[in-house]
Amino acid sequence: MAFLAEKGYRIAPFKVGPDFIDPGYHRAVTGRISRNLDSWMLSKPYNEKIFANGTENADIAVVEGVMGLFDGYSGISEAGSTSEMAKWLNLPVILIVDARSMARSAAAIVQGFENFDKDLNFAGVIFNRTGSLRHYEYLREAVESACKMPCLGFLPRNEKIIFPERHLGLVTTDEHLVSSDIIAELVDMVEKNTRLEEIVKNLPDITISGTLVDKSFKSPVAANNSCPGSEKIRIAVARDKAFCFYYQENFETLEQNGAEIVFFSPINDAGLPRNIDGIYLGGGYPELFADRLSQNKGMLKQIKEKSLAGMPVYGECGGFMYLCSSMTGMNPEEKFSMTGCFPFSVSISKKMRSLGYREIMLKKDTLVGSKGDVLRGHEFHYSFLDDLYEKLDLPHGGDTKKLFPERIYSVFNRNKQKLSLDGFQITNTLGSYLHIHFGSADRPGAMNSAGHAFVSSCASFKKGFL
Repeated sequence: MAFLAEKGYRIAPFKVGPDFIDPGYHRAVTGRISRNLDSWMLSKPYNEKIFANGTENADIAVVEGVMGLFDGYSGISEAGSTSEMAKWLNLPVILIVDARSMARSAAAIVQGFENFDKDLNFAGVIFNRTGSLRHYEYLREAVESACKMPCLGFLPRNEKIIFPERHLGLVTTDEHLVSSDIIAELVDMVEKNTRLEEIVKNLPDITISGTLVDKSFKSPVAANNSCPGSEKIRIAVARDKAFCFYYQENFETLEQNGAEIVFFSPINDAGLPRNIDGIYLGGGYPELFADRLSQNKGMLKQIKEKSLAGMPVYGECGGFMYLCSSMTGMNPEEKFSMTGCFPFSVSISKKMRSLGYREIMLKKDTLVGSKGDVLRGHEFHYSFLDDLYEKLDLPHGGDTKKLFPERIYSVFNRNKQKLSLDGFQITNTLGSYLHIHFGSADRPGAMNSAGHAFVSSCASFKKGFL
């Protein structure tokens, strides 16, 4: 992407799978929003819509895969894999093979990939982490003697472009800036060692459902549900170093349903934006900034007050942790006060607590849908709830009445096995470890129902109906 941007191409970047961090790096080098494609969470028409919208006013689309080419959510199915998405969108594949400490065996690997699924269209192979030009020549000779796939070049081992990692993956671009020196290094590597631009110039126009993407293809998009001339529903969205995990389509779905998104920082801002009708707290790394979040007493107080007043507040994963009463930081001996909207304490584990795709059915009407609605999302976290039912006082002076959250999700994994993951609702505040994709509703014609439900809840609060 860095190389193509340097050559003047307008790039449409994409990431297969539910990852939030890689798209940030795409945006850093292309200057354009990167979108997630996912064949398990989202239908084929919805992925086509995402791809069509993302490629508008672009010269080329570059889609980064997930895991290995054929790795999906099952050992016997391609569902959720990069290969399935490549076929859905009619995209040629550049195979990247880690060739460290490898020579002729590379031909066996490449041959296996090109024969595994005859329906895939390979543009060629690039060898990664090679030791030298001579090493690449061994690899090229082996592949050309046994495979049909052309060799497009290599990327030598280079310590300068290794990015730092931590417990949820790469350090985000909010903290680790992609410097001009790194970009220059990336561009130089591709320029000197690959035939990428030659391949790009010969790529065909991409078609989906038989229609050229760059001419007329558009999948259905929900109409804006606000009345002409009506006042926008203002939704405050937390966005800073602690809260940076969002699907772009979630924002756009809210906007298509009449919302105006107003970003704010729970770390740095003294309080919430003015005249808001709802709050959306996405995932991220609140545990890394627990001390600073705890010190911002004004923000904590305002969010708690809005929650108690019945304003729709939605928190997922890191946002849910922030809505709890307390949280440990990376040092388990330190505990910090959070908003207290939920009567739970959160602790950080050294081991991953949960990872995987999830499907939920709503047990009752809630901020993201109606009773019986089915939504899909992804769960990935190292923290856990350790004081599940601490008491939460209502602000009524000496009133001893207590308020407890309801469990409103029935949750299943990709194999339809029931899980203990919960969605909690208290007043009109909804929280869970699950990252829901708003485009995942499975009812025909209801691809934007989660966003519509959230905006409708905010509109009802604005009008005094909640």
